[in-house]
Amino acid sequence: MTMLFKTLVRAEHLNHNQCLFGGYMLLWVDEYAFIAATEEFPSARFVTRAMEAAAFEESVSDGSILTFQLERVHAGTTSVTYLVTVIATEVPGGTRRQVFQTKVTMCNVGPDGRKRPLPQPRET
Repeated sequence: MTMLFKTLVRAEHLNHNQCLFGGYMLLWVDEYAFIAATEEFPSARFVTRAMEAAAFEESVSDGSILTFQLERVHAGTTSVTYLVTVIATEVPGGTRRQVFQTKVTMCNVGPDGRKRPLPQPRET
């Protein structure tokens, strides 16, 4: 299953070099992985278990449209992992390029914070 999310890079997302601050990229990656997992397993209660190394491949400028492509690559007993690929589209111009990629693992937990088995995924 693949899901797409988009966001617009605005002035408040920029660092001192007038490029996207990496913390916002990590925030969006984590948030969209949570949404993907929750939509796929709606009765689960997810927390972020792990994120692979974060390597910022290229800078992203103000006004760029970011597309976050999330593809489930693994579902275990208690967790699900998504490959997150981020494509920046420059505005104006429309030039598209991959700027970030990582894997995020979300773990299903109970009210006590302990791992619980994943429920069956939602039928698509």
